[in-house]
Amino acid sequence: MRTEPKLTRLDRIFARLDREPERPVLDVPRMTRHRVVLFGATLAFYLTIVLAVVTTSWLVRFDWQAMLFRPYQQWPEIHAFLDYWVVLGQRGPTAVMVAAWLGWRSWRQHTLRPLLAFGAALLLLNVSVGAVKYGLGRSGPHYATEVGSNEMWHWFQAGSDIFPSGHTANAVVTWGILAYLATSPRARRWLSALSAVLSLSVGLTTVYLGTHWLSDVLLGWAAGLLILLGLPWFEPPIARAEAWLLDLRERWLAGASRTTPQATPVPAAAPVAVTPLAAAAEEVPSRETVSSRETVSQSAARAPRAPVYLAPGPHTTRAERTPVTPAGSRRPPYPERVTRGSAPAARPLTGG
Repeated sequence: MRTEPKLTRLDRIFARLDREPERPVLDVPRMTRHRVVLFGATLAFYLTIVLAVVTTSWLVRFDWQAMLFRPYQQWPEIHAFLDYWVVLGQRGPTAVMVAAWLGWRSWRQHTLRPLLAFGAALLLLNVSVGAVKYGLGRSGPHYATEVGSNEMWHWFQAGSDIFPSGHTANAVVTWGILAYLATSPRARRWLSALSAVLSLSVGLTTVYLGTHWLSDVLLGWAAGLLILLGLPWFEPPIARAEAWLLDLRERWLAGASRTTPQATPVPAAAPVAVTPLAAAAEEVPSRETVSSRETVSQSAARAPRAPVYLAPGPHTTRAERTPVTPAGSRRPPYPERVTRGSAPAARPLTGG
């Protein structure tokens, strides 16, 4: 009886990932009327918080009441846990974790949009929140000097860059970008709820630890939400940046392939004429014959000759051939030459 292997949960997850298309059709959020209304309401809330703090309204008095309550002294048993929990709002660790996940998605889906959208959101966060922080110059609870004061315009004092809360705004943007880039409505709803819980808990943790006023947290929530709501306005530049980067990558790969050294083909050797061995055994011709052959060879060398091709098959080099000694003497015959030590023969006299 043949039974199917039982898959574990991890095997089912990887099997589902293998069935995922390489480049799915991504639902890019658009700036709809509903989103514009939410953006306008959040902007109005943002400006209201700033105005309430600048005018030292009831919100500033509530800030002082929460600070003097000292929650970290009321519930000291959770202090150690919340010291680690607040790290979920720090820009460095959270950016690395989310960038790693979005980088894997970019590689899986063959698109740079997740990473580019995350980079654009972080850039907007640093510019907008940083400008308000250093522009208003509000000191934190640990650096407050006058009870009931809004602690504003302390530009050159330590701890005067806490309004709005960077931890809270970063938590909203970093975890909210996962919901923004979700590929299904169900995943977007679940990730939106998760990011809301994380950002709320991180903001309240800073109030518990005494590092931020409550109004700092409210303004940080609004600042992060404004970035997520307004991010669809930056989708066209993100698309152009992705097309430019992919085109740059293609040109770089094409240039790298052209500069790669190719194997240089070795030219074929010129055909070599092989002299038969039998010709070496013949007697050396006479001087007249040699001179006539030299004349013919010189004239033939000037005239173009047809190439001589070797017969197919293995050929031996000159060093591998068996030396052949020609028969007879190599000297040309001279009838008048006499042997050394003998008397020359008498020449006949001819009369004239």
